[in-house]
Amino acid sequence: MPASQSKPIELHYWPTPNGWKITIMLEECGLPYTVIPVNIGKGDQFKPDFLAISPNNRMPAIVDPEGPDGKPISVFESGAILQYLGRKTGQFYPADERGRVAVDEWLFWQMGGFGPMLGQTHHFRLYAPEKVPYAIDRYTNETNRLYGVLNKRLDGRDYICGDYSIADMACIGWARGWEKQGQDLKQFPHVARWIETMMARPAVQRGLKVGEALRNPAGISTPEEKAILFGQKAR
Repeated sequence: MPASQSKPIELHYWPTPNGWKITIMLEECGLPYTVIPVNIGKGDQFKPDFLAISPNNRMPAIVDPEGPDGKPISVFESGAILQYLGRKTGQFYPADERGRVAVDEWLFWQMGGFGPMLGQTHHFRLYAPEKVPYAIDRYTNETNRLYGVLNKRLDGRDYICGDYSIADMACIGWARGWEKQGQDLKQFPHVARWIETMMARPAVQRGLKVGEALRNPAGISTPEEKAILFGQKAR
């Protein structure tokens, strides 16, 4: 980690599994940061100021005032942010190529599968206006398959890549929702043990609490919120 970070990193954030990846990393690294809420239910992600740093209109995004060569840099996409912070601090992201490749593999596994597929499971099980049995079965089964992959990977390992890394941070926010995803952790004992280990880490606990008061206990509930989140087209 650098000797000091005099100016806090700006974190554009909403408390979701993708947002938690970054709060956990920032807490683990001990970097100062300020949270700028992006209320995705109200459409803050479409505001011009936010699109200037996150053109895919998705949070999280960061602005580091002390980026490369001491100049500000913005980063969007949660995986890219984790890699950037890992390189910046030298923490939780191996410097050796073999170790880094392993972490990248599992980070991209989360970004390409474990996040999107679990997200679709959430959508069709919890939010879809119609219960579509085919879609529910399709995504619940794929989620089950992915938990099986993770369970095998964790057999004999404390963490996904042996040592604690950004790959673990990327996965825990999604994995802690296993019950809503229609999964039974008795089927995945290594995942269950890993979740318990992760949830015992103080920085993970702090990261998961960031912005807790911002969340609506009812979740995504109003027609306006659902239209904003589930009815997006090209703009």
